[in-house]
This record gives sequence, C-alpha cells and structure tokens, in this order.
Amino acid sequence: MSKLLPMTQVEYDAFLNRTIPDYAADKVRAGQWAESEALERSRKEFEELLPQGVQTKDHYLYTLYDGEQAVGLIWLRANPDRPTKDGFIFELYVEEDQRGKGYGKQAMLLIEEKARELGLKAIGLHVFGSNKVARNLYEAVGYETTSVNMSKKL
Repeated sequence: MSKLLPMTQVEYDAFLNRTIPDYAADKVRAGQWAESEALERSRKEFEELLPQGVQTKDHYLYTLYDGEQAVGLIWLRANPDRPTKDGFIFELYVEEDQRGKGYGKQAMLLIEEKARELGLKAIGLHVFGSNKVARNLYEAVGYETTSVNMSKKL
C-alpha cells in the first residue's frame, strides 16, 4: 500500500534539481520560453512559489512511498481563503523505473484525502497537451477539462 509522507529537505533539494530544468524544457517545448532564458525563468518561478521551501505556507510537498521505497512525489497548493476553498497540483512525478505500476493514480487519490482534510472542495491542475499519458491518468480519476489553449505552427 502506497503512502504520502511530507517531503524531507534532502528530497526537496533533489526535487528542485530535477524539476527546475524539466519545467524549463517543457516551457521551451511548448514554445512559451526561449531556451536561452528558460532555466533562469524556471528557477525564479520556483523561488517565488516556494520562498520557504518545504515550509512554505499552504504548499504541501509529499514523497510517495511503496513500503520503504520512494517512488514519486506530489505537490499541492491549498487556496483556503478562496470562496471555493480549492487546491492546485503543481506536480505529480513518478520515478521513471516505477511508471506503469499505478503509482500516479495512487498519488492522485491519496492527495484527494489530504485535500479533504484541509477542507478543500476542488483540485485543479495543468497538463501540457502533448502529455497524453498524464491526461489519460487525470481523466481516469475524474478530472475534467476546464479550458483549452490551442496553437498551430506556421
């Protein structure tokens, strides 16, 4: 049975080392940022979102464990002051060698439990259109499309 445990500082440091360049690359692939500025912009966004790291108010960073093995992570921001009391998942990540084993789905269901404990009534997330695996997962656990951005290469 999988479980979510609060991310340790060591896990957080590893998370930043992986996710800052990954996010920069995603933004470049999506045509939103120039490659020359992407890494610095990504670093700056993370500093603004998580100014106190794992201690940042209303941000919940968890490592997903299967037994004693860390297999992924999930990051939820709670918005308890909004009229809808909602949350937003900034990242779901499953280690590459652990993908296809149901951990993503387990993490999504476990974070719903955490969100309910926080009194949240809804959770949103963003997924790049090209990420069909993630889109299928989110739809399978009940997420619905709320808006669509489209583009055409000329």
